[in-house]
Amino acid sequence: MKQQKSGSRIFNNIKKYCVAVLVTGAAMLFYGCENDIEQIKAFYSLEDLPILEATNFETLVTDSGEVIYSLKAPKLLQYEGEGENYVEFPEGMELIKYDENKRIISSITADYAKQFVADEKWEAKNNVVATNEKGDSLKTEHLIWEEKKEIIYTEEFVRIIRADQIITGIGFTSDQNMQNWRIKNPKGTIFVSVKKQEKQPVLNEPQAPAIKPVQNPPNGTLQFNEQ
Repeated sequence: MKQQKSGSRIFNNIKKYCVAVLVTGAAMLFYGCENDIEQIKAFYSLEDLPILEATNFETLVTDSGEVIYSLKAPKLLQYEGEGENYVEFPEGMELIKYDENKRIISSITADYAKQFVADEKWEAKNNVVATNEKGDSLKTEHLIWEEKKEIIYTEEFVRIIRADQIITGIGFTSDQNMQNWRIKNPKGTIFVSVKKQEKQPVLNEPQAPAIKPVQNPPNGTLQFNEQ
C-alpha cells in the first residue's frame, strides 16, 4: 500500500501526545501572568516560543495497522507561527522505516533535525547517518528528506560506506530508501578486499585488508542502482 502523508501523521501523534500538557499549561499561564503579558512582549515575540515541549519523545506511525515508522528524540519543540509551522529536535533524533514484515529498511540519525509540517520536508544536520537494508551507510553534515517526492539529497560532502568500498564526493541524491543513489561530484573510491588467509601461528601479525584507490568516472558523476 502506498504510504501517504507519513510526516503529517507523525505531527498528529505529537499533538495528541501533548494536548493535556497544553491545556494545563495554558490555564496556568493566563492565571499567573495575565498582568505581565505586555512586559513579556517587550522581551520576547510569542512566535519565538514553542507551543509545546516534550522530552524523551517516542512515537510509532502506522498504515492500515502496520508500523511503518518509529521516531525517537531526547527533546522535541513545536512551533506555530503565521509564516511557518515546524517541529524541532535540538538534541537529535532517530527515524526508522520498516517494511510490511517489520524489517528495518532504512534509518536516519542526526544531532539536530527539523520537520516542516506543511511542506512534508525534513532537514537533518550535524553527524547525519543514513542507512539502507543492505547495511550501506551515508555520512554527511546536512541532509534533506522530501516525503512528497520520496527523495533525500544534500549539496555537502558525503561519504558512502559499503562492505567492499568507501566512496566520497560532493552532492548526493537518492530515493528515500537509499537503494538508487548518485553522487554529483565524486572525489574518489577505495575498494577494500579481504583475502582469506591460511591458518597462521598466534604470534604472527594479522594481514591488513588490501586498499586500492580507483580513478573517478569520466563523466564526473557516480551512480548506483540496486539490482
